[in-house]
Amino acid sequence: MSKKAKGVISNQLRKKRFEKDEMTQQELAKALGVTRQTIAAIEAGKYSPSLEVAFCLTDIFDTQLDELFQWQANDSDADKD
Repeated sequence: MSKKAKGVISNQLRKKRFEKDEMTQQELAKALGVTRQTIAAIEAGKYSPSLEVAFCLTDIFDTQLDELFQWQANDSDADKD
């Protein structure tokens, strides 16, 4: 039986916004075609963006995906039957 991967996605979105002329959440949301609330939720780790949005973010901030988003696996449930 396959096991579902568990972990946490963290991000550097807020840091990247401030490095880009202190871009506001609203400005970023407009550039992406999403709501400001979506940006706030992504920054807070309450929502993971679609791949399309994630790649658009890398274009906006001229960075690599793994510099913007990080995955940390939760190993506490590993190898349980």
